[in-house]
Formats: sequence, C-alpha cells, structure tokens
Amino acid sequence: MNDAADTAAAATATATATATDAEAGAGGPAVVVVRPGEGERLTLGTTHMRVLEDGSHTAHRLGLTESVLAPHTPGPPQHRHARHDEGFYVLSGTVRFTVGAQDHDAGAGTFVLVPAGAPHTFANISGRPAVMLSMFTPDLYVQYFRDLRDTIADGRPLTPDANLRTMSRYATRPADRPVS
Repeated sequence: MNDAADTAAAATATATATATDAEAGAGGPAVVVVRPGEGERLTLGTTHMRVLEDGSHTAHRLGLTESVLAPHTPGPPQHRHARHDEGFYVLSGTVRFTVGAQDHDAGAGTFVLVPAGAPHTFANISGRPAVMLSMFTPDLYVQYFRDLRDTIADGRPLTPDANLRTMSRYATRPADRPVS
C-alpha cells in the first residue's frame, strides 16, 4: 500500500465512525463499524495488516489489527512487552507461537494470550497464508506497526536491529533482556 491509500482508508474509517456517532444519539457512546475493505492498511514485508481499532475510539484501552502472514513468514525477534498485553486469534492457517523455548502451533479457532512480560514471537512456518486478529491492551503497539512501516520505507530492509530499535520505543525489549 502507499501513503495515499493508507490516508484514504483511515478517512473511510473516520467517516464510518462519524456516521455512527450521529446514529448513537446525543451523549451516547460512538459505535465504530469497520467493514471489509475498510481500515488503515500497513504492509510490513510479507505481512499485510489492517488496523481495525487504533485506540482512538476506546480511550486507548484497546487496539485491534487483522494480519495476513504470507507462507514462510518469519516472526519478529522473541521479545517482551512491559506495558501491554497481546492477544492473538487465528482465523485461518496455522501460526507458530514460541513462548520462551516452547512452540505452540495454533490453527484456526485458537486464541493465544501473551501477558506483559512473557517472552514470545510468532511465525507462519507453513506453505499457506495465515490470518489472525491481534489485540493490544492498551493500544500502545498499533503505533509501533506504523513506525515499523516507516522504518522500511524507500525499500530499506527490516533488519533485526532496526526492528528492536523500533520496539524499544514501545516498552518492548528482546526476550533475553528484562523489561523496564
């Protein structure tokens, strides 16, 4: 995707939220509806992500993304979050979650919750695409994905060091280092 498409998608999501604000009535909470094809789109190497909630409608309590991992997509370096929990729900395919030294192959319908401080990573080791929802409480990590996209703009490669530098701005450290 390009910046113009990302901006258009974000505007569509905002327009949808605005329309539902009016429908909610005076003083009522806004209901957000993100339909297929809507939402901000981010491309991170072989992973295509759609931001369903960036925290702007939840007072930053929750962020939610949908990710399509291409076949044989390696995950990020194993890491720990200090300030947010992360949940994953596999919609299709199989995603391998590694928590410490233990692997968990999660097929469609599997939910994985990673509390703050737990070492983890994930990857699609299969020859088929995998789709998953990722939830962040609070929403802190949605901006990480935007920053990561900017890090690899202009064709720059996503190196483990570049990834870890970006993670560090969001209270996230490599698994072999304590979180602060």
